[in-house]
Amino acid sequence: MNATDLARHTPMMQQYWRIKAEHPSVLLLYRMGDFYELFHDDAERGARLLNLTLTTRGASAGVPIKMAGVPVVSVEQYLGKLVKLGESVAICEQVGDVATSKGPVERKVVRVVTPGTVTETSLLSDKANAPLLSLAPPTRRNGMIGLAWLILSSGELRAASVPAARLASELARIAPSEVLIADGWTDALHALIDALPCASQARPDWHFDAARGEALLKEQLQVAALDAYGIADAPEILAACAALLDYARATQGSHLPHIASIQRESTSDFIALDPITRRNLEITETLRGADGPTLFKLLDHCVTSMGSRRLRQWLHHPLRDRTEAGHRHQSIEELLASEPARERLGAELREIPDIERIATRIALGSARPRELCALRQALPHVSRAAAVLQVASAPLLDDLRDQLRIPPGLQTLLSSALLAEPAYAVRDGDVVAPGFDSELDELRALRDHTGQFLIDLEARERARTGIGTLRVEYNRVHGFYIEVTHGQTARVPDDYRRRQTLKGAERYITPELKAFEDKALSARERALTREKALYEKIVVDSAQYVMQLQRCANALASIDALLALANHAQLARWVRPQLVEAAQIDIRNARHPVVERECETYVPNDCTLRFGRRLLVITGPNMGGKSTYMRSVALIVLLAYAGSYVPATLATLGPIDSIQTRIGAADDLARGRSTFMVEMTEAAAILNSATETSLVLMDEIGRGTSTFDGMALAAAIARELVEKNCSMTLFATHYFELTQLAEQHPEIANVHVAAAEASGKVVFLHEVRDGPANQSYGLAVAQLAGVASTVIRRARLLLVQMEERALGTRPQLDLFLTTPAPAVPDTAENDPLRERLRSIDLDALSPREAHVLLDELKREALRG
Repeated sequence: MNATDLARHTPMMQQYWRIKAEHPSVLLLYRMGDFYELFHDDAERGARLLNLTLTTRGASAGVPIKMAGVPVVSVEQYLGKLVKLGESVAICEQVGDVATSKGPVERKVVRVVTPGTVTETSLLSDKANAPLLSLAPPTRRNGMIGLAWLILSSGELRAASVPAARLASELARIAPSEVLIADGWTDALHALIDALPCASQARPDWHFDAARGEALLKEQLQVAALDAYGIADAPEILAACAALLDYARATQGSHLPHIASIQRESTSDFIALDPITRRNLEITETLRGADGPTLFKLLDHCVTSMGSRRLRQWLHHPLRDRTEAGHRHQSIEELLASEPARERLGAELREIPDIERIATRIALGSARPRELCALRQALPHVSRAAAVLQVASAPLLDDLRDQLRIPPGLQTLLSSALLAEPAYAVRDGDVVAPGFDSELDELRALRDHTGQFLIDLEARERARTGIGTLRVEYNRVHGFYIEVTHGQTARVPDDYRRRQTLKGAERYITPELKAFEDKALSARERALTREKALYEKIVVDSAQYVMQLQRCANALASIDALLALANHAQLARWVRPQLVEAAQIDIRNARHPVVERECETYVPNDCTLRFGRRLLVITGPNMGGKSTYMRSVALIVLLAYAGSYVPATLATLGPIDSIQTRIGAADDLARGRSTFMVEMTEAAAILNSATETSLVLMDEIGRGTSTFDGMALAAAIARELVEKNCSMTLFATHYFELTQLAEQHPEIANVHVAAAEASGKVVFLHEVRDGPANQSYGLAVAQLAGVASTVIRRARLLLVQMEERALGTRPQLDLFLTTPAPAVPDTAENDPLRERLRSIDLDALSPREAHVLLDELKREALRG
């Protein structure tokens, strides 16, 4: 809007449009008294998103002003809804003095709330972080993409460099709430970001400047060089940091004093889990996208929000470092050794609030009185938790205990400064403790003891004047006054000054009452003003302890997560895994941690993969437990390297660099891909990236096309995984012909999930045994699913005919022989048994007749 157009508006709307021009793409909440108002297009959009009433009030520049508003006291409720919808909101506050402003009171945007820059506890998930991620375009030097992400609510700043091929896996690992991306990225990369379930912001390319990133980081971390952080020679990371810090500072209106370090991560630090694997293993979301039952929900016995977030992070970031994972195992082992210590530690942790997020709000100057009060009450419990760990010998627990030290000055400050139960917000008053400030105490005395002063003054004036009917009173119009009836006015002293004449009385003011009135009428406002200034100083004084609080919160989160894992290990009878150098997976009595809790009985199974036995072909019926078996192995590996005990009686595991899965498939109609295309794309990704230390799960590959095509592809993929990738592979299939691979390759072995048939019904034993399955029980499973009996009978008849045709006139060639199979003699002619089978009318037989007939046929076949 140009100056001419702006001049046509009212002064207030001129102010609004100037501020709106600085934030054109976000909703602007404009403070007006006790409401935040949205105007014009923002009002229409906000009314639609928040279900607000859209009104029109007055006009500016000849245009009706559309408005929609929310009360100040409940603004967080509405902010929460907007953030969940991926919206960003600018908060415009009144910063000037209403009483002294001649025109519109001065206003300015104090911060911008976005999905990745939220710090309010009420707007954040207790059990998950909300990272803000910045992606810098690939550099010409090495083609690496720069990633920098910030968890603003904790002050955690991390960075990494990845090739474009690994970007999807990194995005799944970081799980950002908001992504910053350069305008100049390719359409393919923009499409990848747009597909993420989070908000994204396109930023000008010049925001991603490595030189500016280096300068901003040096300023933020207060260092002269960045070599100690391992990012000085990574321009892609510096470029990502430039956009990230600029954006975060702009939204918060501050220099983010709680960010004091940056940690560079490497793809070799963690076991790689691509988005498909994270979904298939149901770590924090089920395949249906729901919250539970999941691995995280099963293990989350944490008593603090910090612990839940740390546990979630560990599960999504299994370590490749056996030593670090072993330290967690050792800590769990020590916690398991003393149940009283675990109970005492849990009791202390239950009394501790989310110190991590409180520390951030202190640093940003937005901590609320009750948050500081909760922190004050928690500090003794932190000390007692440290005392419980005093006898700990595990190196990790010993290190965590040392981080629980907080200087006593913080406890002293908060104890002396705050009321025992302060108001929710400082604007409500009654936050600062009595005795902390003498001026505030005096103002409160005036505010709270007005009534007693008037009673005392009335008594003194009656005694001084001898007027027994004299009254000292107050009203909002005339303030304080002394009222005397007309019959007594001759006895009024000389220092009385007439304030008002009534029909039957006169009202007066005295110098003493006037002085008290000046103090009393302004006492509440002056007390609130004084208390606000004092509280802001308390927050500033508390900020010097933010770094110690962050270290303490980090330790408490890990202690709580370890305690949760220890408690579950005891509850579920889990064991400590052994992490070894040799490439192998040797698990005895493996159990699926989630499925085990959902069923009455669970059949555990063994799994052995090693040199000379790298691929298991798993056959057996649908619903027999093949997928559950494979997932149980993968989850045990993930748990072990996340630092947890595992659901087995023995688990010896070698190095693992990635877990890759191809389990199930569905159409991806939005991207024009069929089920089979999705299946082959996932298989190709595995073949291109799996190594000899990868764990690969392949479930029913090749089922989305014709039988021979699918079988040929499955066989070729299995051989490739063994001969070229050399991966440790679990390969489930319904192609029984694939079991012949074990005869041709020494590194392939057959196992099957056992089942039995009784009285015409299949019984799933869920037991994994050596060797191939002898049948698939497909018709029995269909019967269990409720398929009509007439359909089942017809299917049995068709199955017999198909098998006869396959074994008779059109024998199926062995796909895995290099020479043609010998011809199968045609013995169908003149075969009495076959002739009798053809003559049977199955639909006409009763169950007993069928049983007798089957017995006869069996004896006849044995005689033949």
